[in-house]
Amino acid sequence: MTEHFFIIGAQRSGTTYLYHLLDEHPEICMARPLRPEPKFFLKNELYARGLEYYETCYFPDSGQTQLRGEKSASYMESALAAERLATHYPEAKIVILLRDPIERAISNYWFSRNHGLETWPIEKAFWEEPSRETPYDLSVSVNPFHYLRRGRYMDFIDVYDRLFPPEQVCGLIYEQLLGNLSQVQTLYRFLGAAATFAPQQLHQAINASQQEDYQLSPELRRFLADYFAEANGRLTARFGFDLASWWPSCL
Repeated sequence: MTEHFFIIGAQRSGTTYLYHLLDEHPEICMARPLRPEPKFFLKNELYARGLEYYETCYFPDSGQTQLRGEKSASYMESALAAERLATHYPEAKIVILLRDPIERAISNYWFSRNHGLETWPIEKAFWEEPSRETPYDLSVSVNPFHYLRRGRYMDFIDVYDRLFPPEQVCGLIYEQLLGNLSQVQTLYRFLGAAATFAPQQLHQAINASQQEDYQLSPELRRFLADYFAEANGRLTARFGFDLASWWPSCL
C-alpha cells in the first residue's frame, strides 16, 4: 500500500533543503518537479483534474516505492488545502519545518524583492504590513507580503491539528535539523523509511536568499519579539520545542 506525506511549510524555512534530504532516500519518491511546487490541493483548476491525475503527473518515476511525498509550502496557510488533504489522504503524515520567525521574515522579504514582487524598504514593509491587504488569488498561492503573519506558526498549525491526529503531525526546527543526522534519521523513521540512511546533502545549504547585509533597528526587533511571543509560547506547548536558538529574536 502506497503511503503519502506532505511537507506543508513554512515558507523560507528550509523546506527545499528538506525535500532533497528526503528525495535522496531510496525508499521515498518525492513529487516532481520541485519547482514550481505542485500546489495541487490549493489550485482549483488542478484539483478539479482528480487524484488519478495527481498520482500520475507528479509521481511518474515512483516505481515500486511505497512512500510518496509532496512539498508545497503554501499548504500551511490554506485551510482549503488542509481540508482536501484530510479528505483524500486522512492517514497521511504532515511535516512542518519552522524557522526563527524574524529570520524567516527577513528571508521572505528578500525573496519577494528579488523576484520583483516587493518595492518597499524592509522596515516599511514590516511596520506597515497590517495596512497592506493587497487582494490576492488564494486559490493560486498565498499573499507574498505576509512576512510577519506567516511567522505566527500555530495560527496555521491549529487548522491541521483539527484535521489530523497528533501522531501524524511532525514539527521540526530548521536550526536544529540543519546538518543533524540524528534528527534526519528520526524523521525517516517517522515517515516509515529505513532510519539508517545517511543523505549526502546533509551539510549543504540549498535555496538560500540573496539578501543585502541589513540590520533591523532595535525598535523593530523588540516589536517583532513581542509580536511573535504568544504564538511561540503555543508552539512550545504543542511540540515541546526548545526555542533557545531563536533567542533573543523571539523569546
